Amino acid sequence: MLKISVIDSRKQRRLILEGKLVVPWAAELKAACDRARADLDGRNFVVDVKHLTAISHEGENLLLELMNDGVKFRSYGVFTKEVLRQLARRMRGNSQELKR
Repeated sequence: MLKISVIDSRKQRRLILEGKLVVPWAAELKAACDRARADLDGRNFVVDVKHLTAISHEGENLLLELMNDGVKFRSYGVFTKEVLRQLARRMRGNSQELKR
């Protein structure tokens, strides 16, 4: 199960994720991100992943896609920080391969 909460402030729209980012919830997160980014009106968009307890391969691919789209992430736990760190390495590796 994945819970997605939207927190709006004057400067930021934040999606807070809680639970497991696995199939079919990855598709639900993609749709939620698309809806949330549609009307930001100049605000920052941040996805808070600190409460995720599991991330499947499909979930990682979605997070990588969001990173490539410029989405910012917020994380505090060891698990989610390490996942984001590995995805950032993959993103840098992919961009270097494209430059060749």
